[in-house]
Amino acid sequence: KSTILITTVGIYALDSKGRIVDFRFKPDPEWAAQTILNIQRGQVTDELNQILTSLKEKGYKRFAFEDSGLAEEVGLRFGLKTETSGASKVASRFKEDLCESTVKLGLFRDIEACREYAHNVAVLLAERTVTRETQKRDLHAIQIIRTIDDLDKTLNLLSGRVREWYGLHFPELDRLLDKHETYLRLIADLGSRENMTVENLKSAGIPAGEAEVIAGKARASMGSPANPQDMALLQELCRETLELYRCRRRMEDYLKSLMAGVAPNITSILGPLLSARLISIAGSLERLAKMPASTVQVLGAEKALFRSLRTGTKPPKHGVIFQYQPLHSAPKWLRGKIARALSSKVSIASRMDAFGGEFIGEILREDLERKIMDIKKKYRSPQTVKDEDEKLRDSGA
Repeated sequence: KSTILITTVGIYALDSKGRIVDFRFKPDPEWAAQTILNIQRGQVTDELNQILTSLKEKGYKRFAFEDSGLAEEVGLRFGLKTETSGASKVASRFKEDLCESTVKLGLFRDIEACREYAHNVAVLLAERTVTRETQKRDLHAIQIIRTIDDLDKTLNLLSGRVREWYGLHFPELDRLLDKHETYLRLIADLGSRENMTVENLKSAGIPAGEAEVIAGKARASMGSPANPQDMALLQELCRETLELYRCRRRMEDYLKSLMAGVAPNITSILGPLLSARLISIAGSLERLAKMPASTVQVLGAEKALFRSLRTGTKPPKHGVIFQYQPLHSAPKWLRGKIARALSSKVSIASRMDAFGGEFIGEILREDLERKIMDIKKKYRSPQTVKDEDEKLRDSGA
């Protein structure tokens, strides 16, 4: 077995006793920084490929990497037996004596030169990582969806305050208009209940039948008379809140166009808002792409997941993907199976979006819709799900 380490001063392959059996190094810090970045992105670089080829020729059959993603990528691409070394003694000892080892190899004149090289590589990595992160459009999508969510909370809070305040003057209106924005617009345009005549209400866009009901309730209202100063201030609050509604719509429209470019495959399945929300919880599109489907399934339900681990209760079946309409509207006994099917497709879509794959969103969506239909046909009652679970337990699956 050989342990392969990616360091700031080159790539090194070690045997089971920690001795260097192969390495790749260039005296240019730019090369080292770019090599590390490429490998972090899941690329098997030419230098790493050369080391693997050399090790195979020397008879090595198992390869250990510190990064689980790199181990998986190498295993899949080359059909090799790979594993994750983690904080192994071999790797830890080598890292402690890294500069001493490179000086013995003749790569540096002394330890100080090695440390200076490693420092320069670290600085380059930090600069390029920050630049790359700020250029990523998915990070802008994350900020927009978080702003939209904050606006929703603020709008609900302010709308509730307006309803409570205006309710002192015209309490009956609260039950007649469910939509906050319409409620605010009427107050901003018409003010006191005395102005809510059928003609004025119809001019404000209220349907004729509804306008007659509101006008009738306004004439017979049990509320207190309106003070002009109070009403002027309340109308100003309504106008400012309505501007926030318009701001939210502009943000949502922009997010739709942004997500079509950032993550077209995920957006095709989940829609722009839910896709952005999922990426936001993951932290970035790349992080989402590296997550297994089982993790994607419960993203956003971390509290429930940790509670189940702590108390032994059933783990959550889904996280934020519960907002996906076919899952949200499905019977309870089907939600777990639909959530698994959905997270599997989203996981594939995220990898295609993150790593420059082709657009297969429509294919994934159609496959998912067929899968959901099959699930609904196969499991028409809770008992059918229970029977299958018992069969799986009996078979040891």
